[in-house]
Amino acid sequence: MLEHDANPTISKSTGLPRKRFYRARAHSNPLSDSHFPIPICPSEVDYSLHYPQLFPSNDQLHRPKKIEFADIGCGFGGLLISLSTIFPETLMIGMELRDKVTEYVKERILALRVANPGQYQNVSVVRTNSMKYIPNYFEKAQLSKMFFLFPDPHFKEKNHRRRVISPHLLDEYAYTLRVGGIIYTITDVEELGEWMKSCLENHPLFEALTAEELEVDPAVKLLSSATEEGQKVARNEGQTFQAVYRRISAAP
Repeated sequence: MLEHDANPTISKSTGLPRKRFYRARAHSNPLSDSHFPIPICPSEVDYSLHYPQLFPSNDQLHRPKKIEFADIGCGFGGLLISLSTIFPETLMIGMELRDKVTEYVKERILALRVANPGQYQNVSVVRTNSMKYIPNYFEKAQLSKMFFLFPDPHFKEKNHRRRVISPHLLDEYAYTLRVGGIIYTITDVEELGEWMKSCLENHPLFEALTAEELEVDPAVKLLSSATEEGQKVARNEGQTFQAVYRRISAAP
């Protein structure tokens, strides 16, 4: 008997995990204390756990490549799965605080690897709090893309400090992004969209991409279509608000 025939959490038709067994609250409090292992520094991230076919052993001194894309609050992994095939030579990781959702993404990636030999080896997920531990995972100028898709709006003014895009957090993101790296944000909440755009516009280390650059960027096309949240907004004929900015050098 095949494993998924006896496992109700696995779809018999697709071999992929069923979301209904991994449902969780839409958002978690990023300021609360959670208990999960955190690497002391980026060199302690075990690539052999995340990308076993590419890194058979955790040789920290001889890594031919490092993670370049980070999807912050990756949800059920739709963006990661789409990016994985568009950028097959690029290592990418999703960072998710909710344990059940993280487990779903792990199972989804493993199932896709089995069903598509040689593919999806460049994508992984980790349960962590990205508002606290970004510097534990990424070195200075390591990343080339960071994604913030449909983050928790935290409507109450007293909770704005929980927002994943803020002036002080942009300092951390600017540290981990290389010059020329790009931050992608999208939301269906207009006020939050204006907030994120304002934070980026007023930060000295970011500048907006031009309309021409947005048009030819394959990642931009996925912002509103690759995730469960984006698809839901599209079904309801809702509006979305994007802000896509490039990391630039500090002024002399």
